[in-house]
Order: sequence, then structure tokens, then C-alpha cells
Amino acid sequence: MHLPEFLQVKRDRGAHDPGSLRAFVAGVADGSVPDYQAAAWLMAVCFAGMTDEETAVYADALAASGDRLDLGDLPHTVDKHSTGGVGDKTTLVLAPLLAALGATVAKVSGRGLGHTGGTIDKLEAIPGYRATVDREAFLRQAHEVGVVVSGQSQRMAPADGVLYALRDATATVASLPLIAASVMSKKLAGGARAIQLDVKVGRGAFMTDLAQGRELGRLMRVIGERAGRSVGVTLSSMEQPLGRTVGNALEVREAIDALRGGGPDDLRELVIALASDLLHASGLDGTPERVAAALDDGSAYERFVRWVAAQGGDLDRSDALALAPDASDLTAERSGVVAELDALAFGRAVRQLGGGRAAKGDRIDLGVGIRLHAKIGDRMSAGDPVATLLHRGGHGLGAAHAVLSGAVRIADAAEPAPLVLGRA
Repeated sequence: MHLPEFLQVKRDRGAHDPGSLRAFVAGVADGSVPDYQAAAWLMAVCFAGMTDEETAVYADALAASGDRLDLGDLPHTVDKHSTGGVGDKTTLVLAPLLAALGATVAKVSGRGLGHTGGTIDKLEAIPGYRATVDREAFLRQAHEVGVVVSGQSQRMAPADGVLYALRDATATVASLPLIAASVMSKKLAGGARAIQLDVKVGRGAFMTDLAQGRELGRLMRVIGERAGRSVGVTLSSMEQPLGRTVGNALEVREAIDALRGGGPDDLRELVIALASDLLHASGLDGTPERVAAALDDGSAYERFVRWVAAQGGDLDRSDALALAPDASDLTAERSGVVAELDALAFGRAVRQLGGGRAAKGDRIDLGVGIRLHAKIGDRMSAGDPVATLLHRGGHGLGAAHAVLSGAVRIADAAEPAPLVLGRA
């Protein structure tokens, strides 16, 4: 392949033939395509876009650049991906729930970056939890327990790792075809036959516009279906944090409450919706009544305990899910009804407290976070605590309160918007 000619095709808003696109991705993976030419291509795609066919071929080439999991011997394999939000502990509830209902969840998850939390970070609030599981143990646990969640191997879609780093450095993250292909390359490499995509839309999401969210969902569905997978897309609101906690250990505690039949209503609603769609897609009974019963009768929680123990986690240790010792309230400035809870601000506030990352290598404090005492539509009196910030000796507390200035709006009346905004 002659790289300048390849770049010229996209510069002139043309479409790449599949062979050239696959050769380019292979060159990125083996280092024969230099960073400056890869970066030039990314910028050209940002301006010129890609066709559905190009996007699907590109995603499959990214997946083919490294290891792929073969889950063919496992029954009813399912996977779920969220595009990132604040307080999004859905996987912690959804994975064991699905396993309790007959599906196999063999999932590769990531860490948090920016204002969004990562599933692996949350799980590491459980002492002893092994976030990295080798392939043999991964498949064995999937077979024996029905659920395994491990951090992403550097051998999975390595070309995407190279290109993602370049996108971050060259302001080319926001291209929908590049986002869709990056997400789906890992889902294709992960091997599940049924995939549910939870596309977050709103102030605390990467997709702030519903039309953009629908288009991203459509592109990801096209990629999956052209690779022979069953793909569902749920659009869900991220105007306010999901549930009533933001922060790693806090969110695991809330997920456990949900697995025991309690927890906040919005978390339960979203989990039941996602589980129903995935179970139906994999040929299992996914009626909402059956799904809700598995949360209420203890079977989902029992599967969660087995999963955590299989990966070395000890929920009975005295320091399990330990929280930061100090607290500071954010109070309502007037009486009325909560009209806004800026999800983005709450995510950024937790990062200021030490509970999130500005860069991938940053260490995080798993015990800090925020408890919400009210959600949109709840009535408050002046001076009531809207939220409590859990901190460690005041570290980042002033900055967190500054970030939250204006994040809460009290009005005379307000109604919460729907959580599930539709399907794409």
C-alpha cells in the first residue's frame, strides 16, 4: 500500500476499498505506519467521515489486529457496553443478574477516565479482586460461574490502542465513525453473540445530543450486525447521576443493595430494561417480571458473591468497600423542587476529591465520593442536604464544592425526564 495515495483518498472525501483499509490498520498494529501518517488519516476522517461499509470494515480490522476470544462452547453469551456516565454501576448488577437467568457474561471492561467511572475501578474497591484474568481462567470461570469481568488485555485490538492515543493527542476523538469502531472492535474481539449498547445522552455523557446518540447507536449496530452479532441499542438519560451515589466503593454498595431487591428506582429500571433486551436477543425468557424476580429472590446476589469470590474478592473483610472518613454537605439554597442535578459537575467533583483520573496512569482513592439525598422532582427545604461529599482530610474538598457551584437548581416545580429515551 502506498500511504500517501491512501491518505489522498480520504482527503478528497473518497471511500477506501476494504483491502487498503485492512492493510492500513495492520500497519498501525505492527508499527510500519508512522504516527504522523496515522494522525493525518484520523484528521481526514474527522472532516470527511466514513461510509457504513468503511466503518464496519475498519472496526473488524481493529478487532483482527490482536487476540479474539472464542466463546463458542459457552451457552447464551451476552455482553453490554455503556458509552460512559456518572454513577453508572449498571454492569455490577446486570452481569450477575443475567448469569442467574441462564446467560453467560464473559466481559472485558475498562477503567474510568475524566468524569466517568470505570467498572474495573469499582470492582477493585473489593479487597483481593483480581482485575486481570488469563485466558484459560477467564473461560473456565465463564463456564463454571456464568460471569467473569476482567480488564482489557493489551493484546485485544492493539491497533485501536495506538489510534486512540493519537486521537486523544490530536483532537480527533469526536468523530462518530471512529468512536463507533473503537467501541465495537473490543466487543467483536470479546466474542459474545448478543450485545446490548447503553448509549448515554445528556449533560454527563459524551453524547449530549439525542440525535447524535441515535446515530452513534445506529453505527455500532451496523458494525455488529455485519459481523454476525445480535445488537440492541438503548438510549438512556445522563442529565443527572444514575442512582444516588457517585464514587467507586459507594457505587458497589449501591449495586449490592439493588442485587438484594432494593437500591434506587432508576438503577433498577435501567437494569431490568437492559436485561430483558439481552435475554430476548439470546433466546431466553426476558420478561420484566422474571428479571425483577431474580433481583428480589436473592438469586442475582448469590451469583454476584460467587463471581467476586472466583476472582479473589473478599466481601467479608473489615476493609471491604471502605469509605473515606470525612463528610461535607451541599445544601439547598432555597425551598422548592429539585429541577437540575448536573451530572457532569458531580462526576468532576468526585475527580477533584481523588476518585477519578485526569490521565490514564493516575491513582485514585476508591473510598471518596458523593451521596445524593435528592433527585430531580424531589421537594427540598432551604438548608436541607442535597448531597454529602465523602472526602479524606479535606483533600480536594474546596475544588469539589467550587465545581458543584450552580450544579443544583431548585424551582417551584419540576418533573424528572424519562430515563430510557428509546432505542436506536
